[in-house]
Amino acid sequence: MTKKDFIIVSVVGFLIGLFALFPIRNIGAERGFSLTIPLSAAIVLGCAVFALVALSVLHILSKRMPVFEKFGKFAAVGTLNTVLDLSVLNALTLLTGFSAGIAFFGFKAVSFVCATTNSYFWNKFWTFGSGMPVSAKEYLRFGFFTLLGALLNASVASLVRVTIAADLPSGLAVNISGLISVAASFLFNFFMYKNIVFKKAADSKNNSIS
Repeated sequence: MTKKDFIIVSVVGFLIGLFALFPIRNIGAERGFSLTIPLSAAIVLGCAVFALVALSVLHILSKRMPVFEKFGKFAAVGTLNTVLDLSVLNALTLLTGFSAGIAFFGFKAVSFVCATTNSYFWNKFWTFGSGMPVSAKEYLRFGFFTLLGALLNASVASLVRVTIAADLPSGLAVNISGLISVAASFLFNFFMYKNIVFKKAADSKNNSIS
């Protein structure tokens, strides 16, 4: 890892904290909790520091197991995608007043697409560093596996919403459902992006060099 990687992960951590304020505020509003400016600043800065420390630890571990380097970057980007996902989901449910049923399924699919579009660029140019220009074939491969991940993510979120989270307050239920669904698609996406989507671009780059 380079100095640039640590600067980037600090920015990622900052964005994570910033996007996280929206779902926190939504949940807090239902429980009479006020998100003050000092607390908001502490959350944003705390996330930036935590991301930097976490990547430093994974950098040490990567000396024994190199996969930790990519996994650490993927985890940072994945966390950013998660809070972006939740922010969009909270915004849609808050603006429309719908937090269950078919509408919730649709909102979750939209929020996941927003997050995975963000994911494409971060993972391509930072996590996996394919070094190749954006191409139609690569984007179609990414889109295909993202669609599979989106269906898995939205289905798990909807299932959790009507089972485990059925009796919880709507704001809390929305976010718990969203978080659990992320776990279901996280490893799936990492495996597919690393071994299929961006691996092909990396192989092409290596072949052109040789």
